[in-house]
Amino acid sequence: MTTSPLSPAWKIAADLPDPELPVVTIADLGILRDVTEDDMGRVHVQITPTYSGCPAMETISTDLVTALTEAGYRHVDVEFVLSPAWTTDWMTDEAKDKLRAYGIAPPGNRDERTAVPLALSVRCPQCGSLDTRESSRFGSTACKSLWVCRSCREPFDHFKAI
Repeated sequence: MTTSPLSPAWKIAADLPDPELPVVTIADLGILRDVTEDDMGRVHVQITPTYSGCPAMETISTDLVTALTEAGYRHVDVEFVLSPAWTTDWMTDEAKDKLRAYGIAPPGNRDERTAVPLALSVRCPQCGSLDTRESSRFGSTACKSLWVCRSCREPFDHFKAI
């Protein structure tokens, strides 16, 4: 069994777009944990949901099996790994840039010395203003909240820091 970010199976899995946020890949989000393959065409992929009950996980699993099978792998197994729990700290800086460009305010980096993260304001991804307010704790998906910019008056999603 081999595991490497340079292996063909890893590359195929890493390039899979998130079904809810198609501008980022599952590797960008940090939910792709491991990919192992053997010389018999078997692949084992480990992924971690962004939160318990994330509805996108079944779609991601199906998409992984489809992509790897179409690439010639004979048996693809996808495992959900729940521990350690996913955190937004696993998101790449590139993912945060892609989210910002897509109009979603990305999470900031967590300060491990802070017991309770408190966002007093979220920078608007449209105009850059910090004069924003949370409109709803839940946005288009449970892992995002809905905010409104007081400057440009545009609503936007904010990816919650977990």
